[in-house]
Amino acid sequence: MEARSNSSLSSSDEFMERILLSMITSSPCCVFFIINGTILFLLRSKPVFSQCPRYVLLFNLVLADTVLIAQAQTLYLIATLKVRISYPLCGCLTMVSQLTNQISPYVLIFMSLERCVAVCFPFRHCTLVTLRNTFIIVFLIWTVASLNVLIQVLLLLEFPFHELPDLQMREFCSIIAMYLSPKSQEYESVYTYVLFTLSVLVISCSFVGVMVVACLASGDRAQAEKTRYTLLLHLFQLGLNLLSMMYMHIFVAVFRCCRVQRRFVYVYVCVVLMPRCLSALTYGIRDPALRPALGTHLCCVLRRRMGRRAGAGS
Repeated sequence: MEARSNSSLSSSDEFMERILLSMITSSPCCVFFIINGTILFLLRSKPVFSQCPRYVLLFNLVLADTVLIAQAQTLYLIATLKVRISYPLCGCLTMVSQLTNQISPYVLIFMSLERCVAVCFPFRHCTLVTLRNTFIIVFLIWTVASLNVLIQVLLLLEFPFHELPDLQMREFCSIIAMYLSPKSQEYESVYTYVLFTLSVLVISCSFVGVMVVACLASGDRAQAEKTRYTLLLHLFQLGLNLLSMMYMHIFVAVFRCCRVQRRFVYVYVCVVLMPRCLSALTYGIRDPALRPALGTHLCCVLRRRMGRRAGAGS
């Protein structure tokens, strides 16, 4: 009897701990959903943002990060609550992650090129970086990312699902769990290395070009200095994206060292959530045109919620 009561208490404590950890991780996600949603609304509602190529690229960056946060938190809640799902559903969730994970590096590449053109070729910037060309670039980014997901699906179909007793997963849903064949993992590793090597080369070359212009002082020196810090921010953001894309490998390393659930929560918040959450917040606060509008809209949202609570309390 005593052993049963102790086991029931421990299981109850474990369940309450899972609920508490789920609430702890869901709360910042909700806050950043509000911030990201406000930024997305501003970038599409105001002509000064929706008709500017740089803000069109920023919109896609924030959109991809927002979708990725929602998908990552969904998988985390499924794993924390120990819910087993089917292979098709897990495949859909992980494919969304694969798609949105690639958008940020591609967007950062073209955002860096746009800043480099603005400083190194200021007289050709208006003819090269147009709204039409930007929409073509955005279409190509999503097309290339979708083709990569399609290749992953085709590699996944090589697995003999018909030999399984059912399509219910025996482990928690994750990207690594969907690497059912060695080809899938090898292809994903090669693709990730090539993508980030290309990203680092493009951003580094853009940085060097801007530095040369700043040293020669052939253009606006203040603009060159500002662009240099922007490119450094892009490079830092690219590193955070790489860290976020490798989160499952970090989870495996932590799992081999210790199986304490709190450690997984720390890794999840620091490696998965924070890099994607900081992306929109950093660009939103740093941008001089977007920062006032963002602050105004967020204050309006807080006032409305406080007014509703006050009305409900009275």
